[in-house]
Amino acid sequence: MQQKILILSANPKDTTPLRLDEEVREIDAGLKRARNRDQFILEQKWAVRPRDIQRAMLDVNPRIIHFSGHGTGNEGLVFEDETGGAKLVDGEALAGLFDLFADQVECIVLNGCYSEVQANAISQHINYVIGMSKAVGDKAAIEFAVGFYDALGAGKPVEFAYKFGCAAIRLAGIPEQLTPTLKKKSSTPPVPDPELNDSDREILTELLIRSGRAEYSARKALCIKIGIEPNQLAFLRQSTDADFALELISYLHSTDDKQALWKICKELEVVFKRGKYASDLENIKSKFNCK
Repeated sequence: MQQKILILSANPKDTTPLRLDEEVREIDAGLKRARNRDQFILEQKWAVRPRDIQRAMLDVNPRIIHFSGHGTGNEGLVFEDETGGAKLVDGEALAGLFDLFADQVECIVLNGCYSEVQANAISQHINYVIGMSKAVGDKAAIEFAVGFYDALGAGKPVEFAYKFGCAAIRLAGIPEQLTPTLKKKSSTPPVPDPELNDSDREILTELLIRSGRAEYSARKALCIKIGIEPNQLAFLRQSTDADFALELISYLHSTDDKQALWKICKELEVVFKRGKYASDLENIKSKFNCK
């Protein structure tokens, strides 16, 4: 059975230029040389407006949807308006549309910065949704996409393809392998938890650096205290204090390890006992239902 992949690309004239053509060209080339190439049909839509998304869904009937372009976090993904300018579409609007096609769409890839917000909304209806937890560079976005579709073309399932795409980023020497995040549709309605936002993660990263817990000599002890096996963190050894702190917080956030993040807050409270940072930590810690 053939699977249609719908590529939705948008790079409005008033936004930073992206190498979208290279990304799509590499995906197409990878699928054409794949072992199961006859099972995939690639449909491309460029300079996409919101109306174009609706029409493409009706015309193409895709199994996989791939967005390539800009994301702005809570404000939405960036498509184009009638004049070629930027037009934001939020996650709830996209989720409402894709819900109508939930019986046919298996996976959606949002290959744009800060698109994890939209991925969370859409994953309430679609089995697999991949978003980006922070800004993602052109090169990392392309490496992930190529790896992901190479794996699908080889007959691998979505979860393997996601991991393969992340591995492709790291193999290319780009320290952004933790940026893509995979969301899976839950069989039970999720219990809403307060979200750990970008500001919270920045605070934890800064305080982790300032506390000395991110220094090389203290990293293994920190990992053990928060319940993480040090050997599973490839970035533990070859990274600066700042990079280690950033990678650790990003990793725990992407894996939704609330217990470990809560334990980091407890560790930092020992150092920052009073003042502004103490209240910041208390606020962040309250977002985790942990003891």
